Amino acid sequence: MSGEQNRAVCLLSGGLDSATCLAIARHQNYESYCLSFDYGQRHAIELRAAARVAEHLGAKEHRIVALDLRAFGGSALTANIDVPKHRNELEMGNGIPVTYVPARNTIFLSFALAYAEVVRASAIFIGVNAIDYSGYPDCRPEFIHAFENLANLATRTGVEGAKLRMHTPLIAMGKADIVRQAIALGVDPGLTHSCYDPDPDGRPCGSCDSCLLRLKGFEAAGIPDPLLATVPPRS
Repeated sequence: MSGEQNRAVCLLSGGLDSATCLAIARHQNYESYCLSFDYGQRHAIELRAAARVAEHLGAKEHRIVALDLRAFGGSALTANIDVPKHRNELEMGNGIPVTYVPARNTIFLSFALAYAEVVRASAIFIGVNAIDYSGYPDCRPEFIHAFENLANLATRTGVEGAKLRMHTPLIAMGKADIVRQAIALGVDPGLTHSCYDPDPDGRPCGSCDSCLLRLKGFEAAGIPDPLLATVPPRS
């Protein structure tokens, strides 16, 4: 592959999934251009984690785009809505949770698509998951396939015949498999951040959906989580 064909834009939130996705892109010999968003999220501490991960995994470039989705709200992550706590798996799997940010992945991928055209990347990596996805509609394979079609219809790159591919290497993996993959590829989970509702010092709450899914994954993988193992859940 040429240098241009071997470039990828990687969406990087700072969480374990996106870090693992970046590690997979690196393992597949992509030169990675990482993109994160400061979108008014209550857990903006994740951006520090994204910067740590990008450096740790040798990203070619890491950009943080300011995009304030609090202008619309509609989510516990961008409005004055309580983040759900202490939910069991049945509750998590019942409907679309209030932590869903309206059209977030569509917005983020549109920026990633523009970035990919500029740096002449042939791929976009996103760490969506259709198993432990907490009901988010924009993490489903159908959405990813539709966006790939859009990307190749709506860009100069696509019109000129250089097709862009969407990569979702975690989409069919359980959280325990993602944890194992992360460790195998040299991801330091202590650099990541997953919590939706951290305290002012950035410590995870241990009881939101994201913390609980992460904890379940590490326990099932038989690997201690350096972040959650010592953090008692807060009410």
